[in-house]
Amino acid sequence: MSTVTIVAKLTAKSEAIETVKAELLKMLAPTRQEQGCLEYRLHQDKDNPAVFVFYENWENRACFEQHMNSRHFLSYVAAVSELIADKVVNKMTEIG
Repeated sequence: MSTVTIVAKLTAKSEAIETVKAELLKMLAPTRQEQGCLEYRLHQDKDNPAVFVFYENWENRACFEQHMNSRHFLSYVAAVSELIADKVVNKMTEIG
């Protein structure tokens, strides 16, 4: 299986930016320790602080799916489900 790259962009509701940011930051350490996590980086837009982007690389799709079912990821989803205005997750494969 080939490496899976995830580019996930989410936009917090304006009144929830700091809460969402805190929840996102909580996920960094445990996710980076997960089996198959090659890279897990969080970014915040300088012009629009409500926008966050994850850049992730996983050994394979199965490792990414395990992440999506991890306790810390599910806790994050529960904590922010009503605080997110928009979310787009792109599952990508490097081609060049």
